[in-house]
Amino acid sequence: MKQVKSDGGESAAPPATYEELTRTIHEKFSRFSPTNQRIAVYITQNPNNVPVLSVAQLAEQCGSHASSFVRFAQQLGYQGFKELQQVYKARLATAAPGFDARIDALKSDLQTSGKGGAKGFLADLVVRDITSLEDLLADIAEEDLQHAVALLDSAETIYLLGQLRSEPIVALLRYILTMLGRRTVLLDCSGGLATHIAQTISAKDVLLTVSFRFYATEVVNVTEKVAEQGVPIIAISDSTLSPLAKSATVLFSIPEHEYTFSRSLAAPMCLAQALTVALAAQQQSSEDSPPRIPFVTQR
Repeated sequence: MKQVKSDGGESAAPPATYEELTRTIHEKFSRFSPTNQRIAVYITQNPNNVPVLSVAQLAEQCGSHASSFVRFAQQLGYQGFKELQQVYKARLATAAPGFDARIDALKSDLQTSGKGGAKGFLADLVVRDITSLEDLLADIAEEDLQHAVALLDSAETIYLLGQLRSEPIVALLRYILTMLGRRTVLLDCSGGLATHIAQTISAKDVLLTVSFRFYATEVVNVTEKVAEQGVPIIAISDSTLSPLAKSATVLFSIPEHEYTFSRSLAAPMCLAQALTVALAAQQQSSEDSPPRIPFVTQR
């Protein structure tokens, strides 16, 4: 099906399904304006919000303007944003509840919404972490976990890269992987050697890289360079539109639904631990007991 342009020419019909729309957004993302990139990230991370909120509400949550959402839809070939929403409404019938809906339900169940003070902040963070963990369990694919564990298991050396807020995740991974007896190298930015050490990584190794918005420049650059060397890459990030996505052999996308002062690491930490526990289980010879990590300290 073709659509006729106002100048008499023809253009391809806009995406008719959610899968087609998501694929089109990924293909066009690098050519979007900064505003449209922000909108693209928001709607791909919050697909269940798109069909139920007004364009004004979506724009407010995204930090943009309603007119920008309309222009974004038109750039994808739709007449307006309502036409794009119809694609998401068709998906909603089979989708799990959205992030906001889960939060509201948990707050109601736990009766925390009326609490104030420091305990109120704690309650709010706990509710959001529970919601993020539920989404993690629903969204992460078994085949991706198995693929990542297989890469870790077969690697001669496991290289880890993460800076700023992602640094605690790779620090935990270095500790656990070392306790599992795996040769592990943390690409530390101190001394300015991370980029140079990365040049020594071979295709027999694996790089596990972690970065969330706003992405650490050195992490993105090193990841891209290592990918050019043919090294398998396991990436943990916040979006399938992350700059790490194009380099990843396996990408784990853990959306951050609000860019507030406190951005929890509960979900990515849980994923990191799951990868190491699965790796430990694969390495452990006995099937009669759960995988264990040796104690470092002595009682």
